[in-house]
Amino acid sequence: MNKILLTALALSSAISVSFSASAKNLGGGFTGPVDAKASTSVEEAKQLSDDSYVVLRGKIVKSVGHEKYLFEDKSGSIVIEIDDDDWKGLTVGPNDTVEIRGEVDTHWTKPTNIDVDSVSLAK
Repeated sequence: MNKILLTALALSSAISVSFSASAKNLGGGFTGPVDAKASTSVEEAKQLSDDSYVVLRGKIVKSVGHEKYLFEDKSGSIVIEIDDDDWKGLTVGPNDTVEIRGEVDTHWTKPTNIDVDSVSLAK
């Protein structure tokens, strides 16, 4: 009986360690160059349908409310929404060029904005 119990405990410990090690590998991704054609301009994004995926490159020029910021590129400006946890420790200022990835969010009574999934310094 003790051998069965010890074997079961050893097996459950091994499975636990395996899941723990797998969980630590989550969050990785591609770090190579981004195709410049994959980027969308602010003016193009404003014409896209709701939930369209976009990549924008430009500057976050100011905060306009809780988790809302004014984003600008050469074509214009748009309000973006970045949840506090999506910053992932990154700090940027109005002089920094950033790349944001997210979805177009259209509204009946408000201007279109971008719901940001990730923000990073542009390379």
